[in-house]
Amino acid sequence: MADPASTPLGKMLLEEITPVVMVLCTPNVEEACLKNGLSFVQMLTPFCNFNNIDVPVRTSSDHPYRLQKFKLRLFCASDIRQPNLEVAKERLKQVITQAGEEDFSELSLDPPQIGDFVLRSESEILPSWFQFFNKELIRTLSFSDHEAFDHPVACLLVVSSKDEEPINKFVDLFNTNKLPSLLNDGVMDPKILKHYLLLHDNQAEPSEKATKILTEMRSTFGPNDCQLLCINSSQDGQIEHQENPWAPFKFDALPSQHLGCFLNVDDFNEIKNIMQELSSKHIIPYMEQKIRVLNQQVSATRKGFRNQIKNLWWRKGKEDALDSPSGPMYTFSSIESQIRILGDYAFMLRDYELALSNYRLISTDYKIDKVWKRYAGVQEMMGLTYFMLDQSRKEAEYCMENAFNTYLKIGSAGQQNATRCGLWWIGMLKTGEQHKEAATVYFRICGEDPLHSAVMLEQASYCYLLSKPAMLHKYGFHLVLSGDHYKKCDQVKHAIRTYRSAVSVYRGTTWSHIKDHVHSHIGQWYAFLGMYDIAVTHMLEVLACSHQSKTNQELFLRDFLQIVQKTGKTFEVLKLQLPLINISSLKVTFEDQRTYASPAAANVKESLWHSLEEDMIPSLMTSRSNWLELQSKVMPKKYKESNICVAGEAIKVDVEFRNPLQISISISGVSLMCEHSASPDEMKSDASSSIIDLQHDENKKLTATGDVNSPFILSEVDLALASGETILVQLTVTPRVEGILKIVGVRWKLSSSVVGFYNFESNFLKKNIVKGQKKSQHSPISELKFMVIKSIPKLEGFIDRLPENTYVGDLRHLVLELKNQSKDPVQNLKVKISHPRFLDIGNQDELNIEFPACLEKKINVEKSGVLAKTNNMSQDVFLFPEDITVLEETPLRWPLWLRAAVPGDISLYIIVYYEMGETSSIMKYRTLRMHYNLKVFPSLDVSFQISPCPSRLQEFLLRMDIVNQTSSDSFQVHQLSSVGQQWKILLLQPVDGVLTSPSLFPGQALSCFFMLKDCKSLTSEDRISSSSPLLGSDVRLGPQTSEDETLFDVSRSPLADFHNCERLHQGSSQQGNQHAVDFILISRLLKDNIQSGASDPPHLFSHHACHCSITSISPISWLVDGPRTIHHDFAASFCEVNLRMSISNSADALVSVHVNTSDSPSSSGQSSDAALAAAHSSEDQAGWHDIPVANDIKITSDVLATRVGKSMSLESVSHFIWSGSSSTKVLLEPKSTVEVALQICVFAPGIYDLSNYVLNWNLLPATDQGNLREEKPSSGECQGYPYYFTVHQST
Repeated sequence: MADPASTPLGKMLLEEITPVVMVLCTPNVEEACLKNGLSFVQMLTPFCNFNNIDVPVRTSSDHPYRLQKFKLRLFCASDIRQPNLEVAKERLKQVITQAGEEDFSELSLDPPQIGDFVLRSESEILPSWFQFFNKELIRTLSFSDHEAFDHPVACLLVVSSKDEEPINKFVDLFNTNKLPSLLNDGVMDPKILKHYLLLHDNQAEPSEKATKILTEMRSTFGPNDCQLLCINSSQDGQIEHQENPWAPFKFDALPSQHLGCFLNVDDFNEIKNIMQELSSKHIIPYMEQKIRVLNQQVSATRKGFRNQIKNLWWRKGKEDALDSPSGPMYTFSSIESQIRILGDYAFMLRDYELALSNYRLISTDYKIDKVWKRYAGVQEMMGLTYFMLDQSRKEAEYCMENAFNTYLKIGSAGQQNATRCGLWWIGMLKTGEQHKEAATVYFRICGEDPLHSAVMLEQASYCYLLSKPAMLHKYGFHLVLSGDHYKKCDQVKHAIRTYRSAVSVYRGTTWSHIKDHVHSHIGQWYAFLGMYDIAVTHMLEVLACSHQSKTNQELFLRDFLQIVQKTGKTFEVLKLQLPLINISSLKVTFEDQRTYASPAAANVKESLWHSLEEDMIPSLMTSRSNWLELQSKVMPKKYKESNICVAGEAIKVDVEFRNPLQISISISGVSLMCEHSASPDEMKSDASSSIIDLQHDENKKLTATGDVNSPFILSEVDLALASGETILVQLTVTPRVEGILKIVGVRWKLSSSVVGFYNFESNFLKKNIVKGQKKSQHSPISELKFMVIKSIPKLEGFIDRLPENTYVGDLRHLVLELKNQSKDPVQNLKVKISHPRFLDIGNQDELNIEFPACLEKKINVEKSGVLAKTNNMSQDVFLFPEDITVLEETPLRWPLWLRAAVPGDISLYIIVYYEMGETSSIMKYRTLRMHYNLKVFPSLDVSFQISPCPSRLQEFLLRMDIVNQTSSDSFQVHQLSSVGQQWKILLLQPVDGVLTSPSLFPGQALSCFFMLKDCKSLTSEDRISSSSPLLGSDVRLGPQTSEDETLFDVSRSPLADFHNCERLHQGSSQQGNQHAVDFILISRLLKDNIQSGASDPPHLFSHHACHCSITSISPISWLVDGPRTIHHDFAASFCEVNLRMSISNSADALVSVHVNTSDSPSSSGQSSDAALAAAHSSEDQAGWHDIPVANDIKITSDVLATRVGKSMSLESVSHFIWSGSSSTKVLLEPKSTVEVALQICVFAPGIYDLSNYVLNWNLLPATDQGNLREEKPSSGECQGYPYYFTVHQST
């Protein structure tokens, strides 16, 4: 541990516990000193502190020690009294107020960061006036009756040479009537050292008279106790001392007066010599002598075993006495007072061992006498002595805590002494780096006085800051408590100072409520002092207090607006927190060569548009590089990072505003802040550029109202935000002239006098710009920088009558309308659509046709009709005729067809490309991007199943299943059409039998059966032309009414075009595929379901089923033909029956077929199912049998798969045999049919099933086929069809 004397507490003890000299002087003495602006005591005070007095001292021991530092405290006799409590409080209040005035100049500066505070030392952190305040607080207990270190050690009597009869004056000065009451009352010893000083004013008269008086004084009072002091040696009084010795002392002098102005160097030296001589030759020797005398008396009366027993016996019985705060009165002559004086004198002369022994001795007496105040005072001095001895810190702290608790035990009479004891105790703890414990003591000595508590709480907060580690939360909390106490005492400046320090603690933390409390109170207090600008700054911190209650939010907002109103000016706030701006939601939409028909189109990802444009824009088709890279070749080098925009076309910025409060707020005049400079070609230097900064109200108003001299026009928006509401606002800036435009930020008005600003800084800006890809080295701030080029044509477009909601299959006639607002025409138009299944571009002559009448079949028109259109399509890009231009006066209208292909939320993207000729050297073309959302609901679910007809070759059974999947609408099935070159649909029964009801209600299912016929057997005149692949046959399914008798031509556009798209999406289209057939079902909504108010109700629904295959794993089909009924006389002979089997090859290769007949029911030709059925019969049966008739209609889609026998003879011996060849082999050419002769012999009448035969086929591919059909089996086995015939016995 360092030398205790060098610690802050040690220095305070060496200054405050020092010998006191009582001064008695005449009025003339004071008059001579007041010429220098000082009293006599004030004049001598700076010269009473000796840092190197070097005086040998010998107290009770025989070993002297040398005293290096020494100090005297001079007091006028009138000041030697116990201070008045109210006066002392007022004095302390003045100290605090004056300190607040001195520190107030720093309150306009930003508070230091808490990180800087933690790194500083204690002397740098603590306010300088704390030490002075603590000393003044200790001095309020001066001259108490239970302590001796404030008792005068000596008396300095001063008489002026101008006084009459100076010798008599010296005698009169020490008159008992003029002495302090403490000396007259017996508390202090009046027999003290007297020293006589004659003061001579050199300005008043020569010094000869003073010399004569000094001689007379020495003859009267002794030669060693008299001295002469000459002052005011300067005649003009203009001396200004370079080092003013009175500067450290706070004297009540006039500010304009120079202290010591009549004292020259000789006077200074003479004062120093007199005071040093007084100390070294008079006071210190006197105290030594006094200590030795008192020590001998104490040793004789109290020390030793005998004296101790005697003292205890004498005090016996006092332990049972009642407690008394003051206890018995001790005069200065009592042995207890003498011991206390001995200890205090020894302490002041640094003999701490002697002082401690006497303090211990008297402590027991006071405790027995229950004189608690004196006991606490001795314990207090014991603790200080232990500290100065640097022996036992634990003992020192124990004594201080004992003294502190004893003072508090006394009550209000000991409160001030407890405060002084606590301050000394705190000094000890700080010396031992026990700052946390020191803060606790500060808190305990707060007391009831709020001003006193404020200072103590503030000092406690710094102890928490100085703790290791720093306790920042408690530091800030105690600062807030201190500030509240300061405010209660009207110490507003101190309250601001403590709260400002607390701000640094809570900045950046989650302690929101205490942060709001601190900022709101600081704002109010600054406003109270008239510092409105700083007040507004702090009130801004609590505006967006979403965590506060609604009442507090209203209070904060009202206080803020009142403070702003008091400023009397428009207050501009950067990053105003009300409302909050979500900078991550910032989105900028502008149009360069890419233009947008709607906001929805602008929100689509650029990558999607870019993929659609690849086949449209010549530069992308050739170089596959993006547009910005190409444009950079023609842009000025300095502005390659700038975006391109066109004069007269608005740049849109989406900004999200959020109200964080529970109360509604209104803001007005929301607009962008922009800067505009001349074009690069016209710029000569940065200084000559014309910059318009919208941070000035005048310019903002001009641009917002469309001033003709402004280079751009701004939009303004007024908002009303409800509690917690978030609103996305779209702001626009429209450049009017060429140049460089930069979007700086956004501004708004919270009230008539508060304007908020928000700058789009680069570190907050998110790359959310609706435009093409940019080079990675571009900075985010360049996203808001635009190069404005001159006005060029721009197309505006929309699709007329496009519904938002519809059903699957809905077919409509739409119109694409393009407008050009510029005088310059556009040409070379191209269009590309993302979903050709939904949108089809029509021919120009279809613009004004009547739909759906345009699709009806004409009776007197050639069968070929109007086939699918062959327009100018190049890789899904529609090329308008070269002579088509869009002029200013006449919009371009072009027909479109819509068909809702599949259900779901469909996004349709359309791009229109056009060129502008030589209008602009930078931009040669532009694109119009259009986006529409279409919600498609399910309507009719249509499915088809095809089965071969077992009774006829080249004919098939067609099953159509329809389910109405809507929840409220009914449909009417109108027409079923086949698409292909060789297929024809036939009704199996009349329409009324097919459709039991003319309507298909919601949720209803329907199955219909038709005959599908292969038309290749027709004559060449009747065959469908191969150039018209979509011509087919139609079956009308609607009710038999005149208005529904018409059929729709599926080979006409747009039905044919949409069907081609469906073929592409449902499977690969193969021209002339004879093994697949396409169907188109046309239906309508019932007229009762069409709303009368609908502007364009749906007329027609088309459902397309493509690639319905009629082939299977078997390439062959066959038919057995012969008689069905025979009459024969079996008595004469058995019956022979001749049959024919026609075998057809549907494959493109040779097929080898083996026909194997079997007489036994259990032969290998029977299937496992047939054998199992035979096994179930355990008896031989003959004659008529119940044979189940097979249903040849309900056949699955795998119609030609291996079949199983439906029946077999239930007898163990067959009643018929195959009499022809049991195995016949034929070779079929591709697409050919052959006949095979068969014969059976029947031995008994009955009904017979001739299905017990098997066809084994083997595919022989041609050599040029390769592995074209590797996925098909190369061989297989087919069970015979059921063929029933009846044989009767003839009569």
